Amino acid sequence: MSLYAITALSVFVGFALDCLLGDPLGRAHPVVLMGKLISFLENQLRPRFPKTPQGERTAGTIMALTVPLVSADVGLLLLLLAWRLHPWVYLILSSFLCWQCFAARCLMTEAKKVVTCLEQQGLGAGRRQVSMLVGRDTENLTEEQVVKAAVETVAENTSDGVVAPLFWMALFGAVGGLFYKAVNTMDSMVGYKNDRYLHFGRFAAKFDDVVNFIPARLSALAMIASAFLLRLDGQNAWRIWRRDRRNHASPNSAQPESACAGALRVQLGGSASYFGKLYEKPTIGDPIRPIERGDVDRACQLLYGTSVLLLLVFGAIVLLGGLV
Repeated sequence: MSLYAITALSVFVGFALDCLLGDPLGRAHPVVLMGKLISFLENQLRPRFPKTPQGERTAGTIMALTVPLVSADVGLLLLLLAWRLHPWVYLILSSFLCWQCFAARCLMTEAKKVVTCLEQQGLGAGRRQVSMLVGRDTENLTEEQVVKAAVETVAENTSDGVVAPLFWMALFGAVGGLFYKAVNTMDSMVGYKNDRYLHFGRFAAKFDDVVNFIPARLSALAMIASAFLLRLDGQNAWRIWRRDRRNHASPNSAQPESACAGALRVQLGGSASYFGKLYEKPTIGDPIRPIERGDVDRACQLLYGTSVLLLLVFGAIVLLGGLV
């Protein structure tokens, strides 16, 4: 079996492992190690540059370029060593690394915990659980807002947690997945517009926008197709996506969120409070019906429908590549 075929197979194996096992590694997870590298570089770089906007941006840019390169290079070195040992060793390692780049099972589990908390322990528990998924203030959210936040998380992270890693793995194998996860992890750690990270995290946030640009749009289109296949409102998903796909400060977030809102026939987005300050944000979708707890499960169905559909497209490309 060729290196190309084994690399492609490892992507499928990695996704299957994520569906079956989720993320059981804890501290040994590559993303955790990336997070430690990000923290280490931040602590090392910030004191070495002036405490000015330009100095902060320079330090942040160095960090944002270093972390993905180190992550990808370490993965590439390990895979080259594995290939020299035996193709089966390479397959096992590549499958493991691909597995760690996907987050479908974890995303579904954490989102459904929000509903479980609402049902079993009440609104307070639901607010606490959803606070682990979103950056907004959650202590005063209504139940509808808690559910909406969970649905938005599933919709947006269908791209960040599954489609984007798949896209980069389709181009560069597990190395591409590690590169993407490093960029995405940086954004989740330092890509905030607060006093600490406004300048230091700017390049990391823009970098994340760039690497997610194509995957976000692929996610939206595949989600619309999945809505038809899952007997949700695919026609409305298409309509809302065309109308509202730019209704977000991020160039990417509203792409899958608008498709999801249309498919579920609910309204997402709207104003939200961050660190005690209310931010006016546009809505996404039409309130054809009130959002309900069952919409979290429907969003998870769209998550897996979108993921499997694009995985099948990837498989077809691999087969055509093998024939050529």
